[in-house]
Amino acid sequence: MNTECLRIADQLRRAFTGAPWHGDPLRKLLAGITAEQASARPVASAHTIWELVLHIELWARVAVEASRGVPMPKLYGTEKDWRAASDTSASAWASATDRLFQIGEAMAQAVEKFGDGRLQEMVPGRNYDFYYLFHGIVEHSLYHGGQIALLKKAMVQ
Repeated sequence: MNTECLRIADQLRRAFTGAPWHGDPLRKLLAGITAEQASARPVASAHTIWELVLHIELWARVAVEASRGVPMPKLYGTEKDWRAASDTSASAWASATDRLFQIGEAMAQAVEKFGDGRLQEMVPGRNYDFYYLFHGIVEHSLYHGGQIALLKKAMVQ
């Protein structure tokens, strides 16, 4: 039985689109955010909401790929880790959020199918196992969701 994988997939869905215990999921945090708001920098030294969305999507995507055997690239400290939006149009923002939620669901599906027996396997390109990676993606997404919530509040003031 894949009970742990099912629990992790549930936590992923709660973080992205469901009803997490802590507060709003990413979908609710991003609802109603315009492209202009997403690219605004209300806190000078902080990332924009758009940058956070691209960052969350990137890490979820490389985690899905790792679950399929693709080595995780070294992203820390690179331009790929924190990308700025090159196109800040409304349609580009809609595409960015669509990709975020598509990869969130793809991640949940990949974890569901992964199998508890494989959770202790090492992640290709890393010195940790899939259990650590999958829980890390949940934690990472929620952490940056909190930053998005704070940036939204900073815009209102």
